[in-house]
Amino acid sequence: MPSASAAGGKKRVQFQIKADAGSEVYVAGTFNGWNPKKNKLKSGKGGTYATSLMLPAGRHEYKFIIDGTWCVDPECPEWAPNGLGSLNSVITVG
Repeated sequence: MPSASAAGGKKRVQFQIKADAGSEVYVAGTFNGWNPKKNKLKSGKGGTYATSLMLPAGRHEYKFIIDGTWCVDPECPEWAPNGLGSLNSVITVG
């Protein structure tokens, strides 16, 4: 689940998810035009992948892409239906 900290009108939001070692993990959403290769997560301890992005205030929908497969954030408590018959994870940056 993302966490946020403030800086200059935008907030730094950390995205993280667990995945198998050696996976390619990205995050895409309304904040980057749903670009599946723009924001890569870095591998960390215990199979956790993470990255931090500066996001403007507001509601943002997103998904993780793990080895080419789009996935909702299993730790995110808010999801929204999308036009593709599946769900997107939702974060609200205050």
